[in-house]
Amino acid sequence: MEHIFVIFLMFSKAFSVGAQFNGYNCDANFHSRFPAERDISVYCGVQTITLKINFCPVLFSGYTDTDLALNGRHGDAHCRGFINNNTFPTVVIFSISLATLESCGNSLVVSTAQGPNAYGNLSLVQIGNISGYIDTPDPPTIISYLPGLLYKFSCSYPLEYLVNNTQLASSSAAISVKESNGTFISTLNLLLYNDSSYIQQLSIPMAGLTLKTRIFAAVKATNLDRRWNILMDYCYTTPSGNPNDDLRYDLFFSCEKDPQTTVFENGKSQMGRFAFEVFRFVKHKNQKMSTVFLHCVTKLCRADDCPMLMPICGSRKRRDFSEGKGSNAASGNAILTAGPIITRSAHLKAPVFHTNTMTIALISGMIILGVMCLCFFIMSLTLLKGKSAPVGTLSGVRNLTFN
Repeated sequence: MEHIFVIFLMFSKAFSVGAQFNGYNCDANFHSRFPAERDISVYCGVQTITLKINFCPVLFSGYTDTDLALNGRHGDAHCRGFINNNTFPTVVIFSISLATLESCGNSLVVSTAQGPNAYGNLSLVQIGNISGYIDTPDPPTIISYLPGLLYKFSCSYPLEYLVNNTQLASSSAAISVKESNGTFISTLNLLLYNDSSYIQQLSIPMAGLTLKTRIFAAVKATNLDRRWNILMDYCYTTPSGNPNDDLRYDLFFSCEKDPQTTVFENGKSQMGRFAFEVFRFVKHKNQKMSTVFLHCVTKLCRADDCPMLMPICGSRKRRDFSEGKGSNAASGNAILTAGPIITRSAHLKAPVFHTNTMTIALISGMIILGVMCLCFFIMSLTLLKGKSAPVGTLSGVRNLTFN
């Protein structure tokens, strides 16, 4: 009888747990608990922020998916998530568009601080931080036996493209906090064009571009929220595709600019534009063509903040190239690259004449005919000289008998 009671107790417990999770992909051994920091995942994308919440502890706490909403907006259906029961465990997914992130009460704060850029030079660096929370509603009663659930999240977008994606997490009881880093680098492109209309992209002929050909370059943003503008901080060239190549030639940095380089637009829209003239690297003097790779260190800035980040020319000290070289790895800044730009080298060669069989035969015949004519001419002169020679006088010893 006692064994029957124990079996009945086990079945009743299993039935109550199964009824509690109601067919969702949950494991009672792992999910019969309140939420913890590992129950929220944050993905900071270039267009959307995606939040995934483990739904099983939410069920265990006595709530449903409709009880979860962004920033206390429980009455707005657009601020709720949706169930995905095709994974284990079941999750509630929230998708936040960066274009309309304030619609559900999310916060965007841009902070500005002075720090080193990609090559060790001090400049103003901005960081965009997007934050918010997901919670459950408070009951209309004075007291409640259900825990209030609160998930805090944060996405930090360093606007000079810090590469490290460290994640920090802390939690307390039913409060979960998740912070993560994102990047906009995949939305940026460095493109080359034929002319100032910036319509037709540059096509490099097989023989390379003629020296001093004018090239129009642009850093463009695609699928990037309109609140951000592009600010080109530093553009330079190298003979190889390695942006950290020891040999480089600067086109412009801060207030310093190559005489053949013109900057048309910078920090005013989602496109930075400039032009420069094609040159060759002297190290390629023994090659038929010279390769040039273009690199640009780029910032993003809010339209109102871009003028503040622009350099004030005339008051900046010229940078020390030896200090800047090789610091990109330490700073973690991303660099846009375009190329190679192939230029012609002016190698002069003696002209080569090509002859065919007919021409060779004709020339040989003319040479033979000339030699024969010369021989006939010499023979004719010899015969004429022999006929016109006078009769020679007799010579001998005088006979004395005739005296």
